[in-house]
Amino acid sequence: MDEINIEDFLKIDFRVAKIISAENVEEADKLLKLNLDLGEVGKKTVFAGIKKFYEPDNLVGKHVVCVNNLKHREMKFGTSEGMLLASSSDSGVFLIDASNESQPGDKVS
Repeated sequence: MDEINIEDFLKIDFRVAKIISAENVEEADKLLKLNLDLGEVGKKTVFAGIKKFYEPDNLVGKHVVCVNNLKHREMKFGTSEGMLLASSSDSGVFLIDASNESQPGDKVS
């Protein structure tokens, strides 16, 4: 495993995001298109490979953790403007929940 130093870690801007809409990407087996509210930071669209594990309607309103300053990635289906944190195991993929007491845009540290 490659190690990073504290300066590398501090470059990552983790933010609380509220999922305001989620939809299947018809042409993709794994992707959901998520629209996120990051409060004063703004809104973002993220394509996440979680289609097999989540129904879009069950994600709306959920508070999650987003990597806010990830370089945008042009995809066949649109531009992904961040990444969500999730854990994975043999039993599935699980989005990292932020407390509903957190507000969209709150910094995660």
